[in-house]
Amino acid sequence: MTAVRTIAIATDTPGWHGRRLGRAFAALGVDARVVSLSDCRIDLEANRYGIVIPGFEGELPDGVLVREIAAGSFEQVTLRLGVLHALAEWGVPVCNSARAVERTVDKSMTSMLLRRAGIATPATWVTESAAEARGVLMRETAAGHRIVVKPLFGSQGKGLVRLGPGDALPDEAVVQGVYYLQRFVEPGAQGGRDYRVFVIGGRSIAAMTRQGADWVHNVAQGARCESAALEPDLCHLAERAVAAVGADYAGVDLMRTADGTPTVIEVNGIPAWRGLQSVSSEDIALRLARHFHDRHLAVARSAAR
Repeated sequence: MTAVRTIAIATDTPGWHGRRLGRAFAALGVDARVVSLSDCRIDLEANRYGIVIPGFEGELPDGVLVREIAAGSFEQVTLRLGVLHALAEWGVPVCNSARAVERTVDKSMTSMLLRRAGIATPATWVTESAAEARGVLMRETAAGHRIVVKPLFGSQGKGLVRLGPGDALPDEAVVQGVYYLQRFVEPGAQGGRDYRVFVIGGRSIAAMTRQGADWVHNVAQGARCESAALEPDLCHLAERAVAAVGADYAGVDLMRTADGTPTVIEVNGIPAWRGLQSVSSEDIALRLARHFHDRHLAVARSAAR
């Protein structure tokens, strides 16, 4: 008789996503338990692994699906990522890996990796110097471009500021001492909207357009979602972007420039998909659970375990 595989879904707020994932894994015969990374710890005296995961009684899960890493101090987030790194050292499959999460949470690293891979992405500057940032803003606006200032760590469209000629940079305290500036992609003939393409295991499985009341198109900011076809050029670029950051799955945000060319704006390594699910016939949680099962759980445990 085959033993039931037991995994952890890492999240502090299970909610809708946690319930969908729980049902999807149950349908595959996998026992999925919700675990908060903030409740996990390193304890070298507790067990042979030196890792304590609540609900696993001194053992390690057969895998970890990372749904959320809660915000916290630099030290807290470092420990939470450290737990994921430690689990991987013991041969526990972690999806997305701590490395992929780090690469996508840090927008500057995402931008650099996209450029290195030859993937179209807007011109980007990241600096701690307000003088350097002001210089970029002046040069870009003088050349007829607008600039978007984003939090280096941030999601759901929060904290975005668009600047044009004569506008001042946000205060240093507002940007937490780091200026991430990106050239604004002016809307083309299709109007101001963006695309979200969801990629799992290297394949695009669902897409939507998002249309905001203004220039910010995040669902969390009230954007309207509409189902979109899996257009080959968008999907190819999204899949390359996910490969560039080394993620198992991700939500890729893209826009078309004025001449229709797709460009990658961001890669989200811990993506939400409630908005996308509302306009897609694809069961995204089940696709994600099946990918995790087939790729990570259907293989023998590492000899290191």
